[in-house]
Amino acid sequence: MGLTDIKKELKNLDKDQLINLIADLYKNNKSVKEYFDFYVNSDSGELFEKYREKIFNAFFPKRGTTYKLKDGKQAITDFKKNGGSADLVADLMLFYVEMGVEFTNNYGDINESFYKSVARMYLDALILIKKENLLDKFYQRSFKAVHESDGIGWGFHDFLWDTYVDFYPEEFGESIEPETKDKEAKIIKLGGQ
Repeated sequence: MGLTDIKKELKNLDKDQLINLIADLYKNNKSVKEYFDFYVNSDSGELFEKYREKIFNAFFPKRGTTYKLKDGKQAITDFKKNGGSADLVADLMLFYVEMGVEFTNNYGDINESFYKSVARMYLDALILIKKENLLDKFYQRSFKAVHESDGIGWGFHDFLWDTYVDFYPEEFGESIEPETKDKEAKIIKLGGQ
C-alpha cells in the first residue's frame, strides 16, 4: 500500500476508530510510542538523554566489552526520525565520535571498519554542523575529539585532523570550503595505507 491508499482508508474511519488505531499502534510499536511521546511532550531534552545513553551503551555495554556500532548509529537515526532538532542531532553524532575515541583509548587499537564508522560520523557531524551554522557552538568538542585521537592508528587521527582543518580553516589562516568528495575517498582508504 502507498501513502495515498492509507490516507483513503483512514478517511473511512470515524474519530473513535482512529483513536483506537493510534492507541493500538502506541501500545504495540516501540518506535511509534517514542514518536508520540515526543510529539505530545516535545521535551527533546529527556529524549536526547535517552538516545545519548543508547550510544554510550553501544560502546560501553553494561555487560561484556563487545561494542555495537550499529546500535549507536540506530540511536541517532531514531532520534532524527522522532523530530530531534539539528543541534541535538549534531550533538549525538559528536558524542558517537567521542565514544569511539574513548573506547579506543581505553581498549587499544580496534579495526578498520570501526574507524571508518567513527570517521564517517565525524565527517557527517561536521557537514550538518556547518549546514546549520553551528560551527562556533561545536568548535571545542570538534577539536577535542581530534586531539584525543592522537596516536590512534589506521590513518584515523590524520583523517579527523584533515577534516577538522577543512571545516575550521580560519584557525590556520585559511579560508577554503570543505572538500567532502575527497573525504569520501579518504574514508574508503582509511585503513589501507
